[in-house]
Amino acid sequence: MTRPVLSLAAALVATAAAIAANAAYDPLAIDEARLVQQVDLAFANGKREIPLRVFLPADPKPAPVVLFSHGLGGSREGNAFMGEHWAARGYVAVFLQHPGSDTSVWKGVPPAQAMQAMRSAASAGNLMLRIEDVHATLDQLERWNKDSGSKLRARMDLAHVGMSGHSFGAVTTQSVSGQSMPLAGKALDKRIDAAILYSPSPPRIGSAKGAFAKVEIPWLLMTGTKDVAAIGSITAASRLEVFPALPPGGKYELVLDRAEHSAFTDRALPGDKEDRNPKHHRAILAISTAFWDAYLRDDAQARAWIDGPGARSMLDTADRWQRK
Repeated sequence: MTRPVLSLAAALVATAAAIAANAAYDPLAIDEARLVQQVDLAFANGKREIPLRVFLPADPKPAPVVLFSHGLGGSREGNAFMGEHWAARGYVAVFLQHPGSDTSVWKGVPPAQAMQAMRSAASAGNLMLRIEDVHATLDQLERWNKDSGSKLRARMDLAHVGMSGHSFGAVTTQSVSGQSMPLAGKALDKRIDAAILYSPSPPRIGSAKGAFAKVEIPWLLMTGTKDVAAIGSITAASRLEVFPALPPGGKYELVLDRAEHSAFTDRALPGDKEDRNPKHHRAILAISTAFWDAYLRDDAQARAWIDGPGARSMLDTADRWQRK
């Protein structure tokens, strides 16, 4: 008779602890006095120069690192709202720019030809280059972290690295953080400890189960019920194929109601039809921050918040949130 009582008591204690953690933990809280420094850098990787924008926290002690890969036709200047918030929360946020699938694809191109240029840039060849960009960036960050003449000298805790990206950047993130890619060679980068995918995509070839069943690290997926890009054949429904294919353990999915492809960027995109919901960026920042805190800092309060009612409290009733 004592075992059920003990189990109930343990459950009550755990529930109370979760409630207390959610009351104390706030992933949106920042100290307004904490300035965030932005540094534009670049480095040569063979014949390719990789531009970077780095958001540095005010505290100079080594901090966990989060990388971000832009979507097709974007640049290192996009999604600054994420970089600023993550840096204010104590992360070094590194935003990559990928030559060949960045703004150079459409800048100066006649409007009638721009769309075809973008379609051509969304290629397997450019994906392979993006994968190499991520590997090369992590290599370069390691060098800068040890270089006495570098602005990043001793600023980074490279034992704790997160990877993220939107759209083509999500595909890039998937590729380097666990998606099975038999034709991509050494895509996986084991220095990456956790990943966030904004507008994820199922594989172009093969099944989602075959592509994602062996993902070992924590993944957070974010999409919307109207998350369709102007280029490509990925539908809002097909983006939902990724989460069911993932193995359990640190896996999360957020589906924002009526959110379009641009919901995860700084501004609306051509072709948008929905009014932007101001709550979406707030939820994106809160949940992404809690995820980084939980899996890059091993923060027990953040883990209780994201696994408990905290994440759900940021969402509208029609938004969907699940974990496994």
